[in-house]
Amino acid sequence: MKKYPWLRSAAERGAGHGPRSGAGAAGRSPAEPAPVAVDGTAVADERSVVDAAVYRDGRRVGTPDGLAATYRRLREEPGAMAWIGLYRPTEAELLSLAEEFDLHKLAIEDAMEAHQRPKLERYGETLFVVLRAARYLDAVEEVDFGELHVFVGPDFLITVRHGAAPDLSAVRARMESTPELLALGPEAVLYAILDAAVDGYAPVVSGVQNDIDEIETEVFRGDPAVSRRIYELSREMVEFQRATRPLVGMLRGLMAGFDKYGTDEELQRYLRDVADHVTHTSERVDGFRSALTDILAVNATLVTQQQNAEMRALAEAGFEQNEEVKKISAWAAILFAPTLVGTIYGMNFTHMPELHWVLGYPFALLLMAVVCVSLYVIFKRRDWL
Repeated sequence: MKKYPWLRSAAERGAGHGPRSGAGAAGRSPAEPAPVAVDGTAVADERSVVDAAVYRDGRRVGTPDGLAATYRRLREEPGAMAWIGLYRPTEAELLSLAEEFDLHKLAIEDAMEAHQRPKLERYGETLFVVLRAARYLDAVEEVDFGELHVFVGPDFLITVRHGAAPDLSAVRARMESTPELLALGPEAVLYAILDAAVDGYAPVVSGVQNDIDEIETEVFRGDPAVSRRIYELSREMVEFQRATRPLVGMLRGLMAGFDKYGTDEELQRYLRDVADHVTHTSERVDGFRSALTDILAVNATLVTQQQNAEMRALAEAGFEQNEEVKKISAWAAILFAPTLVGTIYGMNFTHMPELHWVLGYPFALLLMAVVCVSLYVIFKRRDWL
């Protein structure tokens, strides 16, 4: 029987929303069955374990090979702490961790589903934290977001990564280089992870600031592609806000529990520093969104002005063309009048009035002149000429 009947299977959660919608960590295809024990029950797939270590007094005392070995070594080391790092783990691995460390079912489901908003939840003695890390990709000038789930217990810390950021190997190396800080326990590791995630926002802030400066130049230069760039960057800032804004409340919640949970004074100072950085970053992101909104409004105004100028130029060109058409039409009418008279008198019919009249020719010329002058005066008064 399934150890956790409350846990929905990958099929129940729906394709594309489980912990793995593609190949496994070591290249196993989605169709390949998960490892099973001799009795037919599912076992953990150790290939998603990035690093698992056991620490005592701030120093690594063991690097077990796999989850089961980590569990055994932790039991053998009184007062030790296990730090397990996973990257897109399988369902079997999370079930194994839930059974060993008594992790809450809701936290396990969140870790499987991913796509969670930053939050902090306490389940008994276990703290569950969801973080949204970010990194700036210079090549494509985009912000890439990753998701990190952290389980913090009395003698263990488990990280579940669903993205490239943050670089937890650097966090582990930093903590191992300061054993006096690592000796403070899993809470110290959590604060180091929080610090790394927040520090990772700094290059993103710098990159976005540079993008905004470039966009401002493009707006006033009249680049037609700038509107799309503003829209895409605005969407990234919405995601960035979703990653940073909840952290402010999360860290306040941690600081509010200092006395209740007996947090070490050094860790308290450490956390307050992280909270200051988060607040500063959140304010910068809010400023970016406001600036992009203003830039978008200015760009819309400039585009409208440009369109109005183009429409005005077209209208002026049309007006000038109409004036030319008027002149051509007026002269055509004036020239048509003598042509009409000459055509009539040039028909040479036998019984035609004034055909043999001595004054017929002068009369025809006078008639042509009178008609032409009359038309010229009419068109001139109407400003056609």
